[in-house]
Amino acid sequence: MSPSGLMWSRPSSAFQAGLPTEATVAHVLVSKYADHLPLYRQAQIMSRQGVDLDRSTLADWVGRAAYELRPVFDALIADLKRSTKLFMDETRAPVLDPGSRKTKTGYFWVLARDDRPWSGSAPPGVAFTYAPGRGGAYAERILQGFSGILQVDGYAGYNRLIAAECICADIRLAYCWAHARRKLIEITRNGSAPIAEDGVKRIGELYRIEAELRGLDPEARLAGRRERSAPHVADLQTWLAYHRARVATKSPLGEALAYIAKYWDGLKLFLTDGRVEIDNNTVERTIRPIALNRKNALFAGHDAGAENWATIASLIETCKLNAVDPFAYLTATLTSIVNGHKQSRIEAMMPWNFQKAAEPTA
Repeated sequence: MSPSGLMWSRPSSAFQAGLPTEATVAHVLVSKYADHLPLYRQAQIMSRQGVDLDRSTLADWVGRAAYELRPVFDALIADLKRSTKLFMDETRAPVLDPGSRKTKTGYFWVLARDDRPWSGSAPPGVAFTYAPGRGGAYAERILQGFSGILQVDGYAGYNRLIAAECICADIRLAYCWAHARRKLIEITRNGSAPIAEDGVKRIGELYRIEAELRGLDPEARLAGRRERSAPHVADLQTWLAYHRARVATKSPLGEALAYIAKYWDGLKLFLTDGRVEIDNNTVERTIRPIALNRKNALFAGHDAGAENWATIASLIETCKLNAVDPFAYLTATLTSIVNGHKQSRIEAMMPWNFQKAAEPTA
């Protein structure tokens, strides 16, 4: 923020190298982070069109854009953490380790909100935060100020969030039935496995009920779950205890059943709150573009590059969740910043508000 607290960019071009327009920079950002075209490929394409731009110049534009967009990204995270129900996950972020000619493994920690399945009014959004490791301390730092239900997978690092010494406010962990089901599905792929197949079928019945309740308000979803899903979950608990007592603990099936038992309280949390989803698939879907970009670009050039990646990908993927054109949004947002948009009005720059601003008036 500038010393005046009113704006974070002077009303002049933020991109001195070649003086590109904000639309040109937005095109580079969308091509890289939405269409998964690495900068060297973009440079090759431009060269064929008679535009001679070095990859390093494009990288400079990306870095400058990320710097200008950082306050918008920070506001996005703050908005998400004001929710009382979020998803969280993490995924690898390979980063070049300077001087070693090797890559090190950092992580993108992902916060996501999608209240549409229970007709919530908050707009969907996702924010990626880069961290050099996968320890639960990073999740704790990112979530500071959040209070409510956090839906996660079975990664042990999240246990830190419910420990007595956690600096976060009150957090309850809801776990993922999709992960529980995958453990059993893996066993069925290795041959005849009637117990695992029965477990998959039982969990599938919960998904069938959820499909019929999707889109209802929390009270209606909760009532439907108590009437229809709760008896299935009770039967599953009996089924689980019966087979755990008879299956070898160290066998693949024994380990799969132990996994389900370990997270049982969080798995059945959806029976007590209509806002909770049956699984963590919402946030896993938001990670797929990161994986595609990782496959094509291989790695970020440095930690700052990974942070830039996280900033821009967060805004682009939030645009997608809100049916907003990322190119139009980034062009307009960068232009507004350059023209001195007041930071006190940063809420107007959230992707979901761009959509509203673009709608024709009656």
